[in-house]
Amino acid sequence: MKPEADTAGAGPFSAEERDAVYRVMRERRDVRGEFLPDPVPDDVLRRILEAAHAAPSVGLSQPWNFILIRDPDVRTSVHEAFAKANAEAADMFAGEKGEQYRRLKLQGILEAPLNICITCDRSRGGPVVLGRTHQNDTDLYSTVCAVQNLWLAARAEGVGVGWVSIFREEDVKDILGIPPEIRIVAYLCLGYVKTLYTRPELEARGWRERTPLDELIFADRWSEPVKD
Repeated sequence: MKPEADTAGAGPFSAEERDAVYRVMRERRDVRGEFLPDPVPDDVLRRILEAAHAAPSVGLSQPWNFILIRDPDVRTSVHEAFAKANAEAADMFAGEKGEQYRRLKLQGILEAPLNICITCDRSRGGPVVLGRTHQNDTDLYSTVCAVQNLWLAARAEGVGVGWVSIFREEDVKDILGIPPEIRIVAYLCLGYVKTLYTRPELEARGWRERTPLDELIFADRWSEPVKD
């Protein structure tokens, strides 16, 4: 039985609160080159990290850790790891797409005043975790939920976030001293920003267009369209 003290009403938010939730989702952006040098105050950073830590996790395992990276030398080393991988990535796109790729700015490692590496400890919760018995990667998904919580909270605080994914994981683990068994899930750049794009930057720059939602909804089985 659930203790009554641990339950509360489950009604909808007020219209104003609901609009704020949807607004922060619509206006979340991946920030690369608009960072200001101003540090994120400790109380703001704490609220953002508390939001991340409030994310749901499989079996309440809370597999995440947050490495706060401000040291310029450490960030320079991470930037070098990015640059090496980014050169490799550029060669994977042929012709005009490759030229377009090389014109994109895909990180703010050195510009942002704070970098955060979010990891997943896959042993947390013990050898058998409720909810992971048949889908082993749910701990990784849980950590991604923490990343999204952080991102939305940061947007609400006026703090920009950029997710850097172009690096070899082992390179960054060596730089940060992360044990071999721990996985890197996200490397984030955080800081106040001058401006934000009104739509995703890759869309604004013509890399890809947003897919209409109706094309992505099926009914009951794969590829079965939803009838009007």
